[in-house]
Amino acid sequence: MSKIKQTREEALVFHMEPRPGKFDITPSVPMNTQRDLSLAYSPGVAVPCEAIAAHPETAYDYTNKGNLVAVISNGTAVLGLGNLGALASKPVMEGKAVLFKRFADVNSIDIELDTEDPEQIIQAVRLMGPSFGGINLEDIKAPECFIIEQRLKEEMDIPVFHDDQHGTAVICAAGLINALYLSGKKVEDCKIVLNGAGAAGIACLELIKSMGAKHDNCIMCDTKGVIYQGRTEGMNQWKSAHAAKTDARTLKEAMKGADVFLGVSAKGAVTQDMVADMAPNPVIFAMANPDPEITPEEAHAVRQDAIVATGRSDYPNQVNNVLGFPYLFRGALDIHARAINDEMKIACARALAELAREDVPDEVALAYGQKLSFGRDYIIPTPFDPRLIYTIPPAVAQVGMDTGVARRPIVDMEGYVQELKARMDPTAQILQGLYARAKQAQATMIFAEGDDPRVLRAAVAYQRGGFGRALVVGRDDDVRTRLQEEGLGEAMAELDIVNAANTPYLDEYKSFLYNRLQRSGFDQKDIHRLAARDRHAFSALMLAHGHADGLVTGATRKSAHVLDRINSVFDAKAEDGAVGVTAVLHKGRIIFIADTLVHEWPDENDLADIAVSAAQVARAMGIEPRVAFASFSTFGYPVSERANKMHIAPKVLDKRGVDFEYDGEMTVDVALNPDAMAAYPFCRLSGPANILVVPARHSASISVKLMQEMAGATVIGPILTGVDRPIQICSTVSTVNDILNMAILAACKVGQTH
Repeated sequence: MSKIKQTREEALVFHMEPRPGKFDITPSVPMNTQRDLSLAYSPGVAVPCEAIAAHPETAYDYTNKGNLVAVISNGTAVLGLGNLGALASKPVMEGKAVLFKRFADVNSIDIELDTEDPEQIIQAVRLMGPSFGGINLEDIKAPECFIIEQRLKEEMDIPVFHDDQHGTAVICAAGLINALYLSGKKVEDCKIVLNGAGAAGIACLELIKSMGAKHDNCIMCDTKGVIYQGRTEGMNQWKSAHAAKTDARTLKEAMKGADVFLGVSAKGAVTQDMVADMAPNPVIFAMANPDPEITPEEAHAVRQDAIVATGRSDYPNQVNNVLGFPYLFRGALDIHARAINDEMKIACARALAELAREDVPDEVALAYGQKLSFGRDYIIPTPFDPRLIYTIPPAVAQVGMDTGVARRPIVDMEGYVQELKARMDPTAQILQGLYARAKQAQATMIFAEGDDPRVLRAAVAYQRGGFGRALVVGRDDDVRTRLQEEGLGEAMAELDIVNAANTPYLDEYKSFLYNRLQRSGFDQKDIHRLAARDRHAFSALMLAHGHADGLVTGATRKSAHVLDRINSVFDAKAEDGAVGVTAVLHKGRIIFIADTLVHEWPDENDLADIAVSAAQVARAMGIEPRVAFASFSTFGYPVSERANKMHIAPKVLDKRGVDFEYDGEMTVDVALNPDAMAAYPFCRLSGPANILVVPARHSASISVKLMQEMAGATVIGPILTGVDRPIQICSTVSTVNDILNMAILAACKVGQTH
C-alpha cells in the first residue's frame, strides 16, 4: 500500500472549503415557527430546567450531555509537531472531534486552553464538567498530563480519558493478545521490553501489567537507556514505578532474549542486530510516528518468524487509536458512566482481539482491496470494519455495569446492539471500498478538460492518491498556468499532458471516426474538426484505441452535449443499452436514481432494463438492491395513463426472473419510509428501497438536483453504464471531490473488467 502524497496547498484548501474548519453544529429539533422557538427557549425551556434541578440525572434525558464529549488540549505535545500552543492545535482537535462523530456517532466539541499550568487546566475542565458526558484529553505534554488526568478522575463524575496514553495502550494490548496467541506464548511468561517512557509508553506497560505481565519480566527504556532500580538521572515518579531489577543498561542489552518489543520512541531506535537477539517468534510493535523504530522489511530480513505491527497505515497490523477511543466512549456514554476504568479498557482490547479472529466480511475486503484473515499480518481489525460500532461498545458497557460505574445500566443488550447498528453511516464504508478497489485497479484515467482548475486538482489528487496515471487533455501552457494559479505548479512534472497537436495517433483516430460517421453526414473536414478540436471526442478516441483505461469529462459542458460527442465514438444511446444512474448520499443513506442521463421517455421494457442496470451499479458498490418503480400513484391508484408503464414494469421483471427485490408502482414516501410502506403489507420489498426507477429523464434530473440544492445531499453521477469502456460524465457544478469520485468509479469498472 503506497503512501498518499499531499501538498501544503491541498491541506490548506481542505481545511478552508467549503467553510473554514471541519464541522458545523446543526439543530436536532425543528426551529422554524414561533411555537418551535418558544419550546426550545423561553418559556418552554423552563420545564426541563426545573426537572434537572429537581433530579440532576435527567440532564441525560433532556440535554445532549449524554452524547457529548469535550476534546481538550493546550497544544503542548502535538503529535510530530511538539509544543504549538493552544490556538495552533485547534485543527488537530477539530479532527479528533470529527473522528468521534464519524466512527461512533458521538458528538464532540474541541476546547483549547491557553495555559501550561496544570492547576488552571484542572480548574477549567472541572468547572465545565456539567456540560459533558465525557472528557478526552489530547496532546498535553508529560508529566503534566499524568497530573491533570489523575486529578480530574478524582474530582469529576464523568469519564476522563487521555487518549495519547490509553488509546495507544488499548490497541497495543489488543494486538499483543493476538500476537502472543499466534506465537503460543502467555503474557505472564514473556520478557517485555518497552522503549519510550513518555505518556503512551507508560500507559502501555501499565495496562499490559494489569493484564498479567509480571513486573520482573518488564524492562522500560528511555533516551538514557534502561530504567533500572537505583537510577537517578532523568527519573520521575512515573518512571520509577516501572524501574527494573536488571544488569542491562542499554536497549541492545535489554533486547537479548526478549519475547516482546514495544516501541513508542523514535525512528531507527531498533537495529536488526537487536531483533536477531530476541527470543523465537518475537513480537515487535514499532509504533513510533511517523516512522517506526524498525520497518517490517528490516525486521523480517533477519527474523522471518517475527510478528510486526507499526503505527503506519501502509503496513499490516496498524496500531491505530481510532479503533479504540470512539467505541470506548460510545459504550461509556450509553451507560452514563462515571469513569472509564482499567477493566473497561481491557474489555475493549479483548473485544478487538476477538473481532480480528472472526471471519472478515466481504465489505471489509472490498474496502481494503484484499481478502483479510486472522494471521501474522492481520492481528488487529481495520479502522473501517463496520462491525466495530456494534461489537466494542457492548463489551465496554457490560464491563462498566459489572464494575459499578454505570448510572443507567442497559437492560436489553440485544436491543442495544441493534441501536448501534442503526448508527452506522454506510456511505463512508461505500466510498472507502470504492477507493481501495480503484487503487488496486491502477487505471490510467483521462481527464478531458485540462483548462478547468477543478479538473486539474482532481487529476493531481488521482495521481498523488496512488490510483494510477492521470492523462490531462489540454495545451501545455494552459495546464501549466492553471496549475501555478492553484499552487500546484510542481504537479506539471507528474501529469501526462495530451492533445491533438502532440499525439502520434491523430490520423488513426480520424480514420476510425470517418469509417464510423461517413454515412451520418460527416465529411473529412468535419471529422478533422471533431477529432482535433473537440476534447470530448478526442478523449473518447484515446479511450477507444486503448491509450487509457477510463475517461472523466463533462465538467465544462452540458451532459447532453458531452453524451452526443461520446456517441460519435461509442454506442451509448438508449437503444444500445446505455443507462445513467446517480447515487444520492444524505444523512447516512444512499439512494440510486435512474435513468438520469440517457432515456428521455422510457417504456415499461426500458424501465425494466434501467432497473437491472441500476441493480448492477448498487451491487458493484456492495449494496443489495431493492428497486421501487416510483410514481405519483401507489399500486394502481390513482389511475393514470402515464403512470401505467410504472405499474407494468414490475411485471416485465417478473417474466425475466431477476435476482433482486423490486415492486411498484409506488410514491416516493412509500418507497423510502417504513411507516408508509407498512400500510401495504403485500409489498415485496423487505425494507426501504435503495433504487428509485423514475418515469422519465426530466423527473430524474429534477429529483437529483432538488436533493442536492435543498437538502445538501452528496451526488455521485450520473454513472454511465451499458457502454463498452468506463466513461463518467460529470455535471457542470461538480466540485473537485465530485470529479475525483467519478474517476474512482471509472477505475473500479476497469478493475471489474480486469
